[in-house]
Amino acid sequence: MTTDTDIELSGPFKAVDSTGRSHDVKAIRIFDEGYGIIDVYVDFSAPLDPGMHQDSVLVKAIIERLRALGYKGPDFGLSDTGLQERKLLVLEAPEEFAPFAKSRGWKNLAEEFDE
Repeated sequence: MTTDTDIELSGPFKAVDSTGRSHDVKAIRIFDEGYGIIDVYVDFSAPLDPGMHQDSVLVKAIIERLRALGYKGPDFGLSDTGLQERKLLVLEAPEEFAPFAKSRGWKNLAEEFDE
């Protein structure tokens, strides 16, 4: 699930989908460095039903959790469909997510080329 290159943004919590079903989220995490666009990885305790990564209510619950932790900015979109797994939902954060990620230890490698 995690490696030494991960930054955990949130520990376990429950997120509800559009059918009212509750899902146990194990963690929300990001890699510790990247080039501008940040993928946000959401690990679940149990497999999600097929297509659940497109459930807007579930995705909104995850974003609301991040807002409760200090993120200020617009909603996220889904990352590449090929990255989605049965126990993993991957979101693509907007640019406005970068300051929050930096406050948690994320390093923007693209800034090295701005000099």
